[in-house]
Amino acid sequence: MFKEQSVSLSCEEDDSSAGWTLRRNTSGETRTQCGDGWGRPAGSSCIISYMDPSQSGVYWCESREGATSNSITITVTDGPVILQSPVLPVMEGEDLTLTCQTETSSILPAGKPNTTSPPTSSPPAPETTSAPAQTSDPPSTSDLLYLVIRLVCHLVVFCPYCISTFIMVSLYRQRAKGNDLSVSMVTTPPTRAEEGLDENYDDVTTEHHF
Repeated sequence: MFKEQSVSLSCEEDDSSAGWTLRRNTSGETRTQCGDGWGRPAGSSCIISYMDPSQSGVYWCESREGATSNSITITVTDGPVILQSPVLPVMEGEDLTLTCQTETSSILPAGKPNTTSPPTSSPPAPETTSAPAQTSDPPSTSDLLYLVIRLVCHLVVFCPYCISTFIMVSLYRQRAKGNDLSVSMVTTPPTRAEEGLDENYDDVTTEHHF
């Protein structure tokens, strides 16, 4: 159905059951009956004066004893065209009729869009086992720009790390090289005058190497 259309749904009563009411399930309601926020009950019928897409759902009749009828699905569209198809499933090989219903008097064709060339009367070509050739599309400008940005980001993060690592290694090598240098210490004994030593002692100089 189109939006803003009106519809009247009726439940056929028999002698065994009475008091049929119309119920529905929609995306926002479950088992609500006619008159509870939607529709206007009129005996065993329900009149909906204004249909909108939110009222799309499953409708059925239910008696006081709990008996239910077959359900119908109502779809309300906000567009200008409705593609009508059979209610029941169609088996393979059966005929199928599709109808376009429009709000205006325009005539539109129905069916599957033609994605390939129309079939010809020639027999189909035999199937081959060779795999179809695969072609790779060249990268787009956006892909190249994304790769360049990723590369710049990696360089910005990686360069300070490399520079700091190089500085630390250089300092470590200089410090290790300084530890390898020999240290010499020259010890000169005090003079004879300070220690009161005899003048016959010779001066002794001791040199230690570490």
